[in-house]
Amino acid sequence: MKVTKPTYFDTFRCIASACPDSCCQEWGVQVDEASTEFYRSLPGDLGDRLRQVLVEEDGETVMTIENRRCPMWRQDGLCRIQAELGHDALCKTCREFPRLTHDYGDFVELGLELSCPEAARLILADVDGGQVVIEADGGEPADYDTDAMAVLKATREYALSLLDDPAYTPNQALALLLVYGYQAQQILDGDEPPEFDPDLILEQIADVAKPAKAEDIFRFFETLEILTPQWAERLQNPGAPLPWTEEFRSLARYFVGRYWLQSVSDYDLVCRVKLMVISCLVIRNLGGELAQTAQRYSKEIENDADNVDAILDAAYENPVFTDDRLLYLLQR
Repeated sequence: MKVTKPTYFDTFRCIASACPDSCCQEWGVQVDEASTEFYRSLPGDLGDRLRQVLVEEDGETVMTIENRRCPMWRQDGLCRIQAELGHDALCKTCREFPRLTHDYGDFVELGLELSCPEAARLILADVDGGQVVIEADGGEPADYDTDAMAVLKATREYALSLLDDPAYTPNQALALLLVYGYQAQQILDGDEPPEFDPDLILEQIADVAKPAKAEDIFRFFETLEILTPQWAERLQNPGAPLPWTEEFRSLARYFVGRYWLQSVSDYDLVCRVKLMVISCLVIRNLGGELAQTAQRYSKEIENDADNVDAILDAAYENPVFTDDRLLYLLQR
């Protein structure tokens, strides 16, 4: 079985008390069954405290938050469970975050979540998109449409080549990504679209782009679930739009790596490509420091499945997200 991971994956180290936006705040942590049983069996003060804060929600065990903090998060910024019992005593969620695992049975792709500040730093600093491929034991027979997966892998490779092509600025590359998403969808549907001509497409964009305002996108995002008051404030009072720096290639590459192959589940690639472009536009137009804004966006949006689903639906249904408007914003 092949396991693929970005070259920076193994360099990640939690910065613990130095983290500017700890994963120990704001999120209620889902606790796996084995950890739940272990925590509830612990003697002493730690066991008593854990039994107080473990609750059942929708059939899952969750460690509640108190004053927007995990009750195991000490004032010195360290986890009480890890400090007293060691790293292996952490529940599965806390042991693995921010590591992402996309397990397709016969191959696995690993990554880091943008919602972690240190992971965001590594993701944005990745200038070449290098990957490490290793052979690992295990694996299971493919439980997906192998023909569709082959198409998705091939079209993803081309999409990444567009993002990395120095002949195009980062925002031009994103515009090409948006348009190419439709061609890739045609291939996925079994059609044979004409050859993709990036230079011709860029010439035509100015004729199809329709004036739009980033503020309209922010108003839509205000209708989604909001985790923190800081996010609501950012949507209401964004900073000056960020320049289209080379880091946006790395950001877009992250979104392509995370979402492109997921289309094997429902054969709907276009809405995911639009999610990628919308995400980059929101982060860019909120302003501030890029890594901080991207991390906050991911924490509010990517770590909430309902928010992601709402954007995927709106990509087709909401006039704010029509292609002509998105292309206009990509030219600003």
